[in-house]
Amino acid sequence: MRDLVPLVERLSSARIVLVGDIMHDRFIYGSVQRISPEAPIPVLQVNRETDTLGGAGNVLRNLAALEAESCFLTVLGDDGPGHTVTSIIADMKHCEPHLLVERDRITTVKTRYVAGIQQLLRVDAENVASITDGTAEDLVSRAVDALKDAKVLVLSDYGKGVLTDKVLRALIDAARGAGAMVVVDPKGRDYSRYDGATIVTPNRAELAEATGLPVHDADSCVSAAKALLARCGLAAVLVTRSQDGMTLVRRDQEPVHLPTKARDVFDVSGAGDTVVATLAAALASGTPMEEACALANAAAGVVVGKIGTAACSAAELSAALQGEMFAQGESKVLGRQVMLDQVAAWRARGLKVGFTNGCFDLIHPGHVSLLTQAKAACDKLVVGLNTDASVRKLKGETRPLQSEAARALVLASMAAVDAVTLFGEDTPLTLIEAILPDVLVKGADYTVETVVGHEIVQANGGRVMLADLTAGQSTTNIVAKMGRDARP
Repeated sequence: MRDLVPLVERLSSARIVLVGDIMHDRFIYGSVQRISPEAPIPVLQVNRETDTLGGAGNVLRNLAALEAESCFLTVLGDDGPGHTVTSIIADMKHCEPHLLVERDRITTVKTRYVAGIQQLLRVDAENVASITDGTAEDLVSRAVDALKDAKVLVLSDYGKGVLTDKVLRALIDAARGAGAMVVVDPKGRDYSRYDGATIVTPNRAELAEATGLPVHDADSCVSAAKALLARCGLAAVLVTRSQDGMTLVRRDQEPVHLPTKARDVFDVSGAGDTVVATLAAALASGTPMEEACALANAAAGVVVGKIGTAACSAAELSAALQGEMFAQGESKVLGRQVMLDQVAAWRARGLKVGFTNGCFDLIHPGHVSLLTQAKAACDKLVVGLNTDASVRKLKGETRPLQSEAARALVLASMAAVDAVTLFGEDTPLTLIEAILPDVLVKGADYTVETVVGHEIVQANGGRVMLADLTAGQSTTNIVAKMGRDARP
């Protein structure tokens, strides 16, 4: 298979119509120090809570993280959780939402109680009644209109009443009529409901439920998937097999086994949503099926290394793909949420966190000096690294000289650096707001007042440090010298 890294940037060109069951996912985190005197159960001392999107909403989150454009259609209740979901989606980029409301409907809420990385309990509140005929007609009409500009339809079926048989039939027929591929995250035993779909993505347990066949190893998964293809009008089945990777089975073609890309598995919540989103975005951007599945497999490997229902960004996916060649350094290259979790863990130990940022295109003595001075001012140093796209915006189309994954891994190999995280914004302000470093470091060619984020850091009790510069050292000078030396 050809190099997958260049395919990641193409994901932002994708346009997808997503229809499915939305959920409100609540995560309540804390620690357990004792057993309750009232019953033999642990007592969770809560320290933080998060609200995020679940179900089809997590597919939406992953599409947005990949910078793919989507038209999202779902049905909510007129209740508190529905209003929370609406507010979260309103703040998302790359999304055109169509959130239909039924007054008598309950928005599904899944509340998870987590101690450290161990989930203790999940509490569900939901109503799985089918949506009304009037709502179904409105939803289908909007989706059909949106399919005029999309290459892929995603059906995220969680069995909560949005994707009724009638709705499924109308949407799949409309997609096929528009020449769009159909990706289905299925539910239940009867996959004939998805007749005409391009690909379905059951996990091992779902495949067993749908076929009644054993799925204990790769060969048995292939046999079950082939039986499903023979029974239902599907073109392909992608079986997600947890720690064993994935298997792609198509009509009249040899199966393709994709080994897992996860190094450490902390939480598989929502990994299937990541697979569906990445697969759909890849197909919509023109990536062939086999390579699209490989991208989805790599993205799943990223999110299972995070805690909670997570998303995989384009930068994380690119770094993971290229990072396979540099496994040791990759352990310091962290996605945004994993990095923030690590920072919180450092702070819980009383450690001082420093932050600096830059393009770091060619590491030179000036960079080494800056990073050494920065690390001397703190216990743990986080480096924010510009993505390839942001470097081009800042430095021009001839830069960067090295990919973001390569630059991240070189930085991560340095003893002074404890974590590297990518950012694509024009400035690292959002990153600084999230980290709230104790020490913010830039070169002495800045003044404190011109350092992005200085007000936030100082208001939080931190300080800005201006590191001494090494005379004559810059990537621009090195590139210019290379150009002069190359002349005849």
